[in-house]
Amino acid sequence: MTASADLQASRPASDWRSPPPLEGLKHPGRWVAGAVAIVLSFFVLESILGNSRLQWDVVGDYLFDPGILDGLKLTIVLTFAVTAVGMALGTLIATARMSKNPVLAWLAWFYIWVFRSVPLLVQLLLWFNIAYLYPKISIGLPLLPPILEGDANKLISATTAAFLGLTLHEAAYAAEIVRGGILSVDHGQTEAGDALGMSRARILRRIVLPQAMRSIVPAAGNLLIGTLKGTAIVSVIAVDELLYAAQFIYNRTFEVVPLLVVATLWYMFMTAVLSILQYFVERYYGRGATRSAVVSPWQQVRRALLRTRGAVITPKRGRE
Repeated sequence: MTASADLQASRPASDWRSPPPLEGLKHPGRWVAGAVAIVLSFFVLESILGNSRLQWDVVGDYLFDPGILDGLKLTIVLTFAVTAVGMALGTLIATARMSKNPVLAWLAWFYIWVFRSVPLLVQLLLWFNIAYLYPKISIGLPLLPPILEGDANKLISATTAAFLGLTLHEAAYAAEIVRGGILSVDHGQTEAGDALGMSRARILRRIVLPQAMRSIVPAAGNLLIGTLKGTAIVSVIAVDELLYAAQFIYNRTFEVVPLLVVATLWYMFMTAVLSILQYFVERYYGRGATRSAVVSPWQQVRRALLRTRGAVITPKRGRE
């Protein structure tokens, strides 16, 4: 019998209701680190909010400017359109990458390699100048009349070039995210489905994907937020998104920093909204992964407050 077993055996039955000694162990280092972090955060916020050169009154004047809000709408539309099409295309590429067909697997690998190798800015500029390579664009099936035909300068506008560049770039990264999520599921799960006589499509839909989503969702959430911020780069090809709208105003008023603060505040707000959505999606697909229920941020704050209250009240009772 070990020493710990001897100690447990020697404890009276009434003591088993009380928490083990380690649960009540104090951590003064955590309190000190938290206090230092709060003080440093206060000084940083005070230096930012109290800086008169940021011209907060100008920030307030342009925060809901119609031009800024129009740019914000295009940024949101571009973000969700690029993410939806990029994830769908990335799923197809991931399927081809994992296919037993060597031609499809090689082509998928080549696509991923090309679009991850070329910088996004270079891709956007190439799509914006696609008319230099192909003055006329014709889309259709062989031996049939073209479905779409016209001048490349008219068909590929700045917004279309931005959508194509961002989507094809994102599809390469989404393919690797989906492939990584599927590979994270133990192969025994597929073998169990085979043993039950399930079809491959049903195994993928009912067994593999629900488990793979636990790995896919966090990375896809990061990709979505990255796309949101990546839309700012399309301002170089004169797409009227959020940053370009801010640049258009400060080129006229010369209030550069306050307008950049306006764009920053909107980017931070949208990132916060997307982070909340990501949390609930992760919570949905995380059901059953742990024995305990997933704790919401509000529940975490409430528990922290209760622990703090208990830590404050307990010494007073001890002195009484």
